Amino acid sequence: MLNITELRIVAGSWKELAIDAKLIREAVFIQEQNIAPEDEWDAQDAVSQHFIAYWQQQPVATARLLANNSIGRVAVLKSARGFKIGQQLMQAVIEQARAEQRAFVKLSSQVHATGFYQALGFQVQGEEYLDCGIPHIDMYLQLSR
Repeated sequence: MLNITELRIVAGSWKELAIDAKLIREAVFIQEQNIAPEDEWDAQDAVSQHFIAYWQQQPVATARLLANNSIGRVAVLKSARGFKIGQQLMQAVIEQARAEQRAFVKLSSQVHATGFYQALGFQVQGEEYLDCGIPHIDMYLQLSR
């Protein structure tokens, strides 16, 4: 069982968090989901705010917040799934967006994960589409009225 006191979420730049973010994203997206490395890495990393969840001092989850209010590259290592780490990571990203007085956040969810995001208040918008061969759908969360 997850001891919540052992979970720490850190926000920072790509320069500060790239090593840990790369480790998680390579394991989840490139190895587990077979996404091509050239599709995983992009220029947005350098200009996004990154978040890493550390559990027992180990980096186990990551996400990034882009200037256009997009949350992306949300990934939790397989060994850390089922402990609500992804939920806490997303809540930290949403709180950061609120603190920056953003009106909304959006993301492109893998279709199988929509329930995870809906539990955080996100709503599906539009139709499904393929991204890197994986079905996705856009989701939005209104932060201010």
